[in-house]
Amino acid sequence: MLEVGNSYEIEFSFTQEQVNDFCKISGDFNPLHWDEAYAANTPFKKPIIHGALIASVFSRVMGMEFPGEGSVYLKQVSEFKRPLYVGLTYKAKFEIVSTNPAKHTAEISTQVFELERGKLMVDGLASAMHAELF
Repeated sequence: MLEVGNSYEIEFSFTQEQVNDFCKISGDFNPLHWDEAYAANTPFKKPIIHGALIASVFSRVMGMEFPGEGSVYLKQVSEFKRPLYVGLTYKAKFEIVSTNPAKHTAEISTQVFELERGKLMVDGLASAMHAELF
């Protein structure tokens, strides 16, 4: 059984090729994500990673690692505080903040930090259900 305070961390990064693949999969070809010349004229100065691609890390972890196989990812609320860029390494942190054993659900804090500077990039809260772990 998982309980309040249990946590999990994973490091990740994305390449520009992966971002370009996500453009094709999602249909989101906003040049802010792939066009260096376009992005240079924005406040970000270079292409940024799609928020949905970043959130896919949450989905992967929830379904495969923490809580893991058999879990149902019910909800995600995310605040993107800073842009994420290709080629940098980030750390995603997860912590169970509450559980509801009667419904086999938990609320899990989901955060992304830039590894080098330790800055909070994404702050969020997810809900998951797992019949055996909550």
